Amino acid sequence: MAPSLALAYRRRWWMAVTSIFENLFFSAVLLGWGSLLIMLKSEGFYSHLCTENLTGANETFMDYNGWPSCIEQEEVLNLGFTVGSFLLSAATMPLGLLMDRFGPRPVRLVGSSCFAASCAVMAVAAYNPRVFSILIFLAVCLNGFGGICLTFTSLTLPNMFGNIRSTILSLMIGSYASSAVTFPGVKLIYDLGVSFRVIMWVWSGLACMVVLNCLLNWPGESFPAPEDIRYTKKLRLDRVVSEDRLTGDRYVTHLTVMKDTVGARQQDCEQRDPQSKTNASVPLCRSVCSPIFLWSVVTMAITQLRVIFFMGAMNKMLEFLVIHGDPHPSEELQREAEEQVGFYSSVFGTMQLLCLLTCPLIGYIMDWRMKECEEDGLSRSKSDPPRRDKKIQKLTNAIRAFIFTNLLLVAFGVVSLIDNLPVQLLGFVLHTMVRGFIHSCCGGLYHAVYPSNHFGSLTGTQSMISAAFALLQQPLFMLMVGHLNGDPHWINVGLLVVSLAGFLLPCYLFQHRRSLLRAQAAQTLLASSQSESEMALLIHTDGGTAAGQVNSLLEMEETSDGFPA
Repeated sequence: MAPSLALAYRRRWWMAVTSIFENLFFSAVLLGWGSLLIMLKSEGFYSHLCTENLTGANETFMDYNGWPSCIEQEEVLNLGFTVGSFLLSAATMPLGLLMDRFGPRPVRLVGSSCFAASCAVMAVAAYNPRVFSILIFLAVCLNGFGGICLTFTSLTLPNMFGNIRSTILSLMIGSYASSAVTFPGVKLIYDLGVSFRVIMWVWSGLACMVVLNCLLNWPGESFPAPEDIRYTKKLRLDRVVSEDRLTGDRYVTHLTVMKDTVGARQQDCEQRDPQSKTNASVPLCRSVCSPIFLWSVVTMAITQLRVIFFMGAMNKMLEFLVIHGDPHPSEELQREAEEQVGFYSSVFGTMQLLCLLTCPLIGYIMDWRMKECEEDGLSRSKSDPPRRDKKIQKLTNAIRAFIFTNLLLVAFGVVSLIDNLPVQLLGFVLHTMVRGFIHSCCGGLYHAVYPSNHFGSLTGTQSMISAAFALLQQPLFMLMVGHLNGDPHWINVGLLVVSLAGFLLPCYLFQHRRSLLRAQAAQTLLASSQSESEMALLIHTDGGTAAGQVNSLLEMEETSDGFPA
C-alpha cells in the first residue's frame, strides 16, 4: 500500500538523497556509451559479423579479449545505442502526460523494473554472445526507457521543499547529467578482472532495491507544489500537528479532524488564494501555446544542438587540433593524435561529475531571496515590513539564471574557436556546466510560471522537440568531416552566432515582469482609492454605525494582508 502524502512529506529528505544516488547510477547511464561499447566488444557481441564477412578491406583485428572486431560490428552496436538514446529523449512527452495523470509512483516502479530487466538481459546475452547478441537491442531500449522514467519522476520531488525547491531540482538534474560517468566507472571494475555477467547481475539486483524504495516511500498521488491548495491542507497542517509529539494513533485521528476542518473552509481558502483555483482550471494547451514556453523551447533546442554536436564531434575536433588537417600525417603524428584524443576524452568523461557539483549554483540563483517573499496562506499584520511578491521574485531569479547560462554558452563557443589543445580543458568545464544549468533553468521556470500539474507534460514536450532539433548535429558532422576536411571552425562560428538567440528568452521574461509590476501597482492604487472613498462615506454616517463599519473594514484589510491577490 502506498504511503500517504503526509507520511511522504516527513520522509522527503530520505527520498531526495536516495533519488540523487538512483539518478547517478540508474538514469542516463547510456550517455557513457563509449565505455560500454568497449566491454561489449571484449565480450564478443556481434563479433561473428567479422568472421562471416571477412574480406581484405574489412580490417578485422583481434585485440578485444581475443574476439575479432570490425566496422560492421561497430555499426550494429552503435545502431543499438541510437535506438536506446532515442528512447531516452523521445519517451519524455508520453511519460509527462502519464505522470501528470497518475502521479510519479507507477511510472517510477515501471522505470526501475525496466532498468533491472535491462541489466539482466545483458547478463543473459553474455553467456552466448554469438546466439544472443540480438538481445542487446532489447537491453539498451529497456535501459534508456527505465533511465528516463527515474529521472522524470525525481523532478517532481522538489515540490516538497518549499523555498529551496529550485536547489533540490538542480541536484536532481545534476545527478542525471553526471550519470554519464557510471559506465566508465563500471569499466574500471571490469578491467580489474570482474566478470561482465557478475557486474550486470549485481547491477540488476541494485535496481531491484530502487523498486523496493519506491514501494515503501513514494506516495500514490503527485507531489503538490507550495502554491497548490493540497500543500496547505495536507502538508503544512501536518507540520503543525507533528510539533505536539502525539502518539501515532492520536496523530492520525487529529490529522483527520484538521483535514475535515480545512475541507469545510475550502471555499474560503480559494477566495483568499484565487491563484490555486485558477491553476487547477488552466488547460494544458494554453500553457503549451504561451510565449514563455515557446521561447524556452527555442532556447533549449539551440543549447541542446550546441552541446550534443560537441559531444558527437569532440574526438574529430581534438584530432584536428593535433594534425591540423594534414591529409597524409606521419605515423608519429598519428600516434600522437591517438594518444591526445584518448587522454582528453578520458578527462572529458571524468568531468561529467562536475554537473552534480555545479548544478546547486544555478539552483541557488533560482531560490535567491525566496524566503523574503510572502507565504501563501499565512497571515501578516500591518506592522510587519513589506515583503516581496513570490511570483515576481521567481521571474527575476529565472531571468538571472538564463542570462548566466547563456553567457557560459557564449564563452564555451569562444573557447571552441581557439586553436590550442590545453585551452579546451576550459571548454570541457563550460560545456559540463551549461549541460546541467540549462535543464535546471527550464525546470525552475516551469515551476515558477505554470501550474504544478502541467510540469511533466511541459518538460516532456520541450525535451522531445529539442531532441528532434538536435538531430541536425548529424548533417553538421558530415559537413565537417566531408566538405570542410575535419575543420570545425566555421561550424563553431555559426553555432556561436545562433547561440546568441538564447538571450531572447530573458528579454521576454524581463518585459513580462515589467507588465506584472505595472498591474500590481495599478491594483494597489485602485485599492487605495477605494479605501479613501469608503472612509469618506463613513464620515457622513452616525457614530455607532461608522465605528462598526470601520472595524469591519480593518478586519477585512488585515485578512487580505495575509492572503494577497
